[in-house]
Amino acid sequence: MRISIFAVGRLKSGPEKDLAARYIERLAKTGPAIGLEFSRVIEVGESRASNAETRKREEAAMLEKHLADGAVLVLLDERGKALDSPAFASLFGDLRDSGKRDLVIAIGGADGLDSALYDKATAVLNLGKLTWPHQIVRILIAEQLYRAVTILSGHPYHRV
Repeated sequence: MRISIFAVGRLKSGPEKDLAARYIERLAKTGPAIGLEFSRVIEVGESRASNAETRKREEAAMLEKHLADGAVLVLLDERGKALDSPAFASLFGDLRDSGKRDLVIAIGGADGLDSALYDKATAVLNLGKLTWPHQIVRILIAEQLYRAVTILSGHPYHRV
């Protein structure tokens, strides 16, 4: 299953981008052995519309342009479901095992995600009750994807 990260907002050069890239590189190296291939990070600029609803709608349209037919969409949202790392890994393992070919994990902009995306999403997850800046979310999701691969492959990276 090919995994892509869609993010509203661009990471500038610096430690956040470097750390996210480090986990993505680890994922790209270890994932294919268990059928999880990292595909790409899709970055789009934030909409410049004058109101939040229009911005979210425009950002959703940009996301939808990158969704392959039949792709699984997972949204990251503070109102989503909290999973521990083994359950997160299990979700992706189950999607892979069900024959899904493409997975897109979406990180919304400052205003969140458009309501139309929730209807298309297979899952809506959160990364805790705190609100995180998109730069940190990118690092967290990259690390959790790498961690999921290590859990599914039995690698000792994840310890409980």
